[in-house]
Amino acid sequence: MLFARFMAIYGHKFKSCFETQDEIRIAKREWALSMQGYSEAELVSAINRCKETLAWMPTISEFITILNEQSGDFGLPPAKIAYEEVCRYADHPTQHEWTHVALYHAGKATGWFRLRSEEEDRVFPDFRYNYQVICRRVRAGEDLSIEVPVALEDKSDNTLVEFIQRWGEQQQLSPEQASTLLFYLTKPAGSDVRERFKQASQQRAESWGLSVKLPDDYQ
Repeated sequence: MLFARFMAIYGHKFKSCFETQDEIRIAKREWALSMQGYSEAELVSAINRCKETLAWMPTISEFITILNEQSGDFGLPPAKIAYEEVCRYADHPTQHEWTHVALYHAGKATGWFRLRSEEEDRVFPDFRYNYQVICRRVRAGEDLSIEVPVALEDKSDNTLVEFIQRWGEQQQLSPEQASTLLFYLTKPAGSDVRERFKQASQQRAESWGLSVKLPDDYQ
């Protein structure tokens, strides 16, 4: 979409920026990577701004500057970068000093356990939705302590999540502690990797001063 608009706006000036089709292909890939996390509405607004103010197609750096000026940066990283940070610290979210408090709230709305255990192609769309909602609230000056609507999830297999929640309540653990200890249950039953994770969880529980026997399964 970006390059089609730029071609229509800048005509021969756009074409003169690239000597070969390979250069266009490489440029498209770099632009696509750099634009991850921005919504279509934000991109369209920035393109329109370029049309009004720039005689030549912008560089990636110039375009990102326009994007942030258009939306109000507020220190908010793009969704992809925010997602990567949230995944890195999803096992201890209350102890991490977040790049922006919006990341914590987006992670909480998405679910820390989901962020630790599910594949990116399943959980990132939900995180991106939540993050965009929260970013709009930040730009509007709203109080993030008020709960926000979350993305619709696939409810077809919540058995493990519900088990971990119940187990954590029975052991008087926080949801974060319970999901950290029972993370091994996301691995294939009977596998060596599951057993290694379970042993590590047992050691962690003991280091926390807990006298609990971790379950073998959740069925």
